[in-house]
Amino acid sequence: MSGGRPINPRGTRYEKVEFPVFEFPVVGKARYSYTTGEALGRFLAGLKEGKILGTYCARCGRVFVPPRIYCSYCFKEVDGWLEAKDEGVVVTAVMSYISATRARLERPVAVGVIKLDVPGRQFDDHFFPGIMHYICGASEDDVKSMRIFGARVKAKWKRPEQRTGSITDIECFEVVGP
Repeated sequence: MSGGRPINPRGTRYEKVEFPVFEFPVVGKARYSYTTGEALGRFLAGLKEGKILGTYCARCGRVFVPPRIYCSYCFKEVDGWLEAKDEGVVVTAVMSYISATRARLERPVAVGVIKLDVPGRQFDDHFFPGIMHYICGASEDDVKSMRIFGARVKAKWKRPEQRTGSITDIECFEVVGP
């Protein structure tokens, strides 16, 4: 410091640093166990039954889909469970050449965030119960032109005997209206 002022008041000067590069050979499939916990476990069980479950906080009015046990805004336990409808509105969408398993796709698929309907509740465009999923029937042009934005969609479920308690129990969200 000279004269009581910092030498560099805006932060640390940029310096190019060479970082080591580590390469690892591809190894076989890793096996692991994952405990879902109360919220995710109940959510996945609901999907197997053809229901989209969420939780709500009575204090701030937020609805969480997928569910949470604690409200991240009020820092308290949520007050209960509810069922969201399996339909809603497309908030945003992209075309993806990457599958859910991270494999490269030959043709892109539409993936979007769906703002789900919850009976008796209204939500703004900044915080809402939503789910990211495939949008079947949406073309690349629908996404590029943003025609898909605001479209009404409904979940296309696998047949009950094919469901496993996974997000893939919903095959996609089909466009049902503008």
